[in-house]
Amino acid sequence: MYQALYRKWRPTTFDEVIGQEHITETLKSQVRNGRLSHAYLFIGTRGTGKTTCARILARAVNCEHPVDGNPCGTCPACRGILEGSVMDVVELDAASNNGVDNVRALREEAVFSPSAVKKRVYIIDEVHMLSTPAFNALLKILEEPPEHLMFILATTELHKVPATILSRCQRHSFRRLESETIAKYLLTIAGREKLSLEPEAAGLIARLADGGVRDALSLLDQCSVHARIDQDAVYSTVGLAGKRRISELLDSILQHRTEKALQLFSSLWMEGKDPASVLGELSSLLRDTMILQVAPKAGLNLISGGFEPKTLGYFSKRMTTEELISAMETIQKTLAGLREVKNPRTAAELCLVSLCSDAGGDSIDRLRARISRLEEQVERGVPLRPSAPVVVPSETEEPLPDEPVPEEPSEAWDAPEPLPQEPTEQEEAAPSAPPAAPSDGELWPKIRSAVLPLVPMDARVSLEDTDRIRGLVEGNTLIIEPQNTFLVQRFQKQDVHQLLAQAAKTVAGRELRVLVRERQPEERQKRSLDELKQFKEVHFITDQR
Repeated sequence: MYQALYRKWRPTTFDEVIGQEHITETLKSQVRNGRLSHAYLFIGTRGTGKTTCARILARAVNCEHPVDGNPCGTCPACRGILEGSVMDVVELDAASNNGVDNVRALREEAVFSPSAVKKRVYIIDEVHMLSTPAFNALLKILEEPPEHLMFILATTELHKVPATILSRCQRHSFRRLESETIAKYLLTIAGREKLSLEPEAAGLIARLADGGVRDALSLLDQCSVHARIDQDAVYSTVGLAGKRRISELLDSILQHRTEKALQLFSSLWMEGKDPASVLGELSSLLRDTMILQVAPKAGLNLISGGFEPKTLGYFSKRMTTEELISAMETIQKTLAGLREVKNPRTAAELCLVSLCSDAGGDSIDRLRARISRLEEQVERGVPLRPSAPVVVPSETEEPLPDEPVPEEPSEAWDAPEPLPQEPTEQEEAAPSAPPAAPSDGELWPKIRSAVLPLVPMDARVSLEDTDRIRGLVEGNTLIIEPQNTFLVQRFQKQDVHQLLAQAAKTVAGRELRVLVRERQPEERQKRSLDELKQFKEVHFITDQR
């Protein structure tokens, strides 16, 4: 009968456990010296060896001839515990035995001396699943157990275990294994199983396992149907898109080519790729790009290794840190709700459309990303196209100083004027005359127009009402005078205040200090009198009876 690889190659001694030497050496020393605790708590993520070490420890404390702290594996006690025929070693699953009655039965049974071995051992897996009454029932016997009794508790969620239980146990934290350690172990197992596993595929499986040996062996078992296990075989078996196609997808997003991005996703969907897996790989690419961007020296040791450093460097030059954070936030929000939606494909497509679009909403992260892109364009000298409403001048008005006067087309070329295009590298590099700086009196309307699309809706409505908000520039200070205290507090919020400062710097070309103060009372009184002058006569109608 075929046996899964993670069961077939489960370690039987402490020396066979990989990556947890800080725990196995301690346990071996305790067995050698006979200084064993009555209760152990093993903590760690899935597949890191908690239950395996608990079973090895249960055999080691009952072994008749231990070898350097390891169970010999040949004595009747070791063979009986390994085969499951010794009733004094009990393994419980707290997820299905979490009631107080289960713990009471355990407590009544635990007081009896073992019949076949030296110690009665209880291994309680996922102990955090016990109910509060069950923990209370376990507490007394855990505090003062008989000499023949030992408890080994295992959990993946330490914060759910009561402090009264923690203080009575000897804790050991199992850590995630390095990808290199897992890959080396997979190559060893593949050699023993006569599987053709390439080192690149072993590294990919190790990264997908996320630090768990059991997950890595399960993935290797799943890929063993291929005669030659390479990276393409792993991608095909696990249902991943692959680094090349994910890189193409991100490149389409950065070029704002929504149609191409949707076509790439549709082809992945038709091939059976899971939308969550595609978005997860895209998030991993963005994460590695961000790590390499913010930590260029130590980044190579922090990245997942799923993408080449050359590819990450290419994308890090095309995206700011704020844009990376904003894109990752959008993907993470979609992934969080993907299980609850009825159509995951539509949710993933909406996420891609949002990533391809410049107008990503009014969230702080998206606003920061857009501001960072504007700042980068200003530093490079790329002219900005403000999104303010276009004002059509009358026939008597002269063109605005910022707008170039259109030249008359020559007789030899009467084709329609082409649409404005993005400046080429040559155009960016060519020196050009700097645009005329607007005067201080013209700055506030331009700053208000530039910041309107960025601020939240409540501040946007207030800014559009020129009677309620007045602004002026005096030297290096932008003074904003709202009509009342409520509006002052609204524009003194950190996010709105920061957006005003960034817009002022972009428009004015210099740093401007933003000062928000309430309009003087006499000015409000004068405005009220001006409004009353609109009424010529006021008649008061009295009730005459």
